[in-house]
Amino acid sequence: MEAQEYIESGILELYVYGLLSEKENLEIAELAKKAPEVDQEIISIEKAIIALSSSFSPFHSVENFEKIKARLELKHGKVVEMKPASNWSQYVGWAAAVLLLLGLGYQTLELTKSKEEISTVGNEKNKIQREFAYLSQQNKETEKNLGIVRDIKNTGVTLGGQAVSPTSFAKVYWNQQTKTTYIDAAGLPTPPKGMVYQVWSLKLSPVLTPTSIGLLDNFEGNSQKIFAVSQTDSAEAFGITLEPAGGSPTPTMEQLYTLGKV
Repeated sequence: MEAQEYIESGILELYVYGLLSEKENLEIAELAKKAPEVDQEIISIEKAIIALSSSFSPFHSVENFEKIKARLELKHGKVVEMKPASNWSQYVGWAAAVLLLLGLGYQTLELTKSKEEISTVGNEKNKIQREFAYLSQQNKETEKNLGIVRDIKNTGVTLGGQAVSPTSFAKVYWNQQTKTTYIDAAGLPTPPKGMVYQVWSLKLSPVLTPTSIGLLDNFEGNSQKIFAVSQTDSAEAFGITLEPAGGSPTPTMEQLYTLGKV
């Protein structure tokens, strides 16, 4: 599902309300990290919830309460005469009414403030949950990659930089029993727009024979830069070239970034 489809589907509202499963929360948290429009939509929904919760409570500023108090005193101040004790009860009654009005106003203000604080806490909780889900996924990826590096059954092949990029380097982790192959591309620069790294397994004799075993797609999105490529049956060397998006049927030797023998 594309980012715009997520926005239009209504699933982001369910995400903000905390009604999705852990798997769905994780999926949207990862998407929000990669797609600014999705992250902005989530923020907009959270702001809308705060605004909606505030609208349910009438808001009276301190200035308005002072005006109400002044009007009550102005309206009734000339009517109440300080005569014998018979009129004291009426004066006390109006004073009590003013105090009651001010007390209710203060309680309304505190209630509105409390609702806003509750909404803020809820939004912070959702943000923490998203970050926790993202970090949990990153931790799982790290553990998986450490397992690849530490597996003694994997043959590590270091690929050194070539003429087009002498400072580049990479490493291949190849299990010759299961044929699984991983590429650690942390030593490669980010490819230009419209270009992609392509990995080749090579036979050196009797003639050089390259076989494509995969592309390092989504290079910037892979934070740890470890990529799984196709299974490799046999290889005497590995190389990585820079090719147009989609890859090439044969390697562009002028764009050979790294090369290493098994």
